[in-house]
Amino acid sequence: MNEPHLITVIDRSFKGESGLWKEFRKFISRGNVIDLAVAVIIGTAFGRIISSFVKDVLMPPIGMLLGGVDFTNLFVSLDGLHYESLAEAEAAGAATLNYGLFINTVIDFLIVALVIFIIIRQIAKAQERRKPVAAPAAPTTKACDFCFTEIPIKAIRCPNCTSELSVQK
Repeated sequence: MNEPHLITVIDRSFKGESGLWKEFRKFISRGNVIDLAVAVIIGTAFGRIISSFVKDVLMPPIGMLLGGVDFTNLFVSLDGLHYESLAEAEAAGAATLNYGLFINTVIDFLIVALVIFIIIRQIAKAQERRKPVAAPAAPTTKACDFCFTEIPIKAIRCPNCTSELSVQK
């Protein structure tokens, strides 16, 4: 019974030149993985800010304008009984369709989508401004001096009027 302990096996797999730990460290320290992690954290915090904005700032005035409607308490009880609030229905264990909360979530999504659209649009405009302006292409045609039709720039005789053209060097 000289089997190595599990901790020893794991420790050995993380050490060594081509070990799992070295590969993991290399993977996690790549710039795009770190950028993605930061973006997820900021996105989560931003989502919470937007949710609070919708729930605490935007929806109360909208509900007041619609006759004192509290969107968080808009629901349908599936057991057929009437409850005064969603909290009361949940305390009774009733199954509910919470369409008011769904409306809040849709508004959250629309605001986040709008903000992301605006940010991406601004980034695209900034990238467009940084693009180098391409030099205009050299002309490939010229006008015939006699009939004024467009002909290749290297032509020495016009294919339309058969006039001999001066050769420009």
